[in-house]
Amino acid sequence: MCLKKDKGRDLRIMKSMKKVFGALLTLVLCLGLVGCGGGSGDSSNGGDISGKITLNGSTSMEEFVNALSEGIKEQYPNLTLEPQFTGSSAGIEAAIDGTSDIGNSSRSLTDDEKNQGLVENIVAIDGIAIVTHADNEISNLTTDQLKQIYTGQITNWSQVGGPDQQIVVIGREAGSGTRGAFEEILGIEDQCNYAQELNETGAVMGRVAETEGAIGYVSFEAIQDNDTVKALTLDDVEISTDTIKDGSYTLQRPFVMATKGEVSEQSEQVQALFEFINSEAGQKIVESCGLVSPN
Repeated sequence: MCLKKDKGRDLRIMKSMKKVFGALLTLVLCLGLVGCGGGSGDSSNGGDISGKITLNGSTSMEEFVNALSEGIKEQYPNLTLEPQFTGSSAGIEAAIDGTSDIGNSSRSLTDDEKNQGLVENIVAIDGIAIVTHADNEISNLTTDQLKQIYTGQITNWSQVGGPDQQIVVIGREAGSGTRGAFEEILGIEDQCNYAQELNETGAVMGRVAETEGAIGYVSFEAIQDNDTVKALTLDDVEISTDTIKDGSYTLQRPFVMATKGEVSEQSEQVQALFEFINSEAGQKIVESCGLVSPN
């Protein structure tokens, strides 16, 4: 009788232990699911959006795009931007032929480019600063004087109230978005008489800084906290975030992130990038780069 009682007790203990282990296993599985999948649909903290976005184009947009690359990781830590800076025309071509997710352009898209399926997504407005050698006595030019300097009608600084010194006209290479916007705004396409054509914003800044008598044009963001060159006023209006925003500084152009089709038709990664740009954090990056929001 004692043996039978012991066996019954042992069976009851084993059944109880099985129940305990079963409950523990269920708890562990639930915790594992929460740890691995919790928040997968929460895009506010990155969610399950990961991968890379390829961008190609404007050298003028380099600082802005690099700032986006860093800033977006706060919201999407597993999303990586892979930019190249080969010029606006090259970026637009890359977006058209599908070798890049986004084509960065520092000029408006042409009708022909739009007819090939590109959508012009304007993410910021940038001013084009007119810069000279730091020792230049001239502080202001009129729009008409600027046109005449770049078309070769004015060749000496004395013609605009400065010293008797030859003007060295520096600009960007053909295909540059900055050059395209500059010439289009002034209405002097294919009329410019350049002494030197350089393929990067930094190269223009460097050459103007080291060349007495030089004049050039660069993105407004390039002159932020930079005293190696002198920025001129245009029609007595200083270039600034405020004058770009209110339109009183007329030499301005869009920063475009072109996509093949509407943003809503793009990958979730690309859509996440545009959502970030339009967020409060993204707009702070726009402002920190000396740009103006188009909204």
